[in-house]
Amino acid sequence: MASHVNELSINYQEEELLVVKELDKVVLSSGAWATVMFKYQQWDKAKQQYSPERYTIRRYRKVGDDYRQQSKFNISSNDQAKKIIDALTKWVNE
Repeated sequence: MASHVNELSINYQEEELLVVKELDKVVLSSGAWATVMFKYQQWDKAKQQYSPERYTIRRYRKVGDDYRQQSKFNISSNDQAKKIIDALTKWVNE
């Protein structure tokens, strides 16, 4: 587990294979509750290659000295990501 928000990662390895490969992250908020947005790829066993880029927003709560994941929202496609961006841009600019 991570004790500092900048140490949080979604990299996930099974044996020698990096199944979830974190490409980038942005810390949206930190403190006792932290929100982090990640860009990542997931290994596709059938195709023997990594998926197109995906995105996830995760909420963590600090318990003792460690952050523990409390919830997550996976953005399923670039199209959905663009719709989220458009809606937020509209609302922020109103």
